[in-house]
Amino acid sequence: MTMIDTPSPNFDERLLPVSLIVLHYTGMQDADAAIRRLTDPAAQVSAHYLIAEDGTVLKMVDEAHRAWHAGRSHWRGITDVNSASIGIEIVNPGHEFGYRPFPDQQIEALLPLVAGIKERYAIGRGDVVGHSDIAPQRKQDPGELFPWSRLARLRLALPRPTRNLMDPGWTEGGFLLALERFGYDVSDKLAAVVAFQRRFRPELIDGEIDAECRCILLALLLPKPQGDD
Repeated sequence: MTMIDTPSPNFDERLLPVSLIVLHYTGMQDADAAIRRLTDPAAQVSAHYLIAEDGTVLKMVDEAHRAWHAGRSHWRGITDVNSASIGIEIVNPGHEFGYRPFPDQQIEALLPLVAGIKERYAIGRGDVVGHSDIAPQRKQDPGELFPWSRLARLRLALPRPTRNLMDPGWTEGGFLLALERFGYDVSDKLAAVVAFQRRFRPELIDGEIDAECRCILLALLLPKPQGDD
């Protein structure tokens, strides 16, 4: 894994210990445009790392500092997600500029980076999340084409539950309470359900709380081995 120092001036002091990894796509037309923005003081955005499509890793903000990547967000009671997280930008044009699958070499660079961060800070699999998980009303990234299953196979993220699924028969209110317990901000019901589907049932993102969604969420809330570690 090639790593290049590309410092961004956009950071400040952490107020919380690191307990999350947040994955983004850059959502810009190319890598150069993303790098310019992430290092522009006027933009007031940054990330700790950026991974180019060829697998090159740019280190932009030291992990000891608070990068500005999460914006207005929430996860498991944390509202200053920037203070509690390491942010990784993955070069991809995103839904606005021609969303496409992530190249193998890019994901191959991401895996050891996430593994190292996860080990350094003892981060649970359930706290390796996408931008859409922490900001469902505003964000879609890294999106339904992101290969979460590759991270899950290496115990770097939660897998999608597929076995011994049981429908708890929750009402809409019961499902939303369970989804909030899992970590999502449910103040916008539709956005929260869509974000959950984008992460755990990407083949059908319709915002409907159906039996499959209920089964998946129940399995995620069950004790280990399907839970965090």
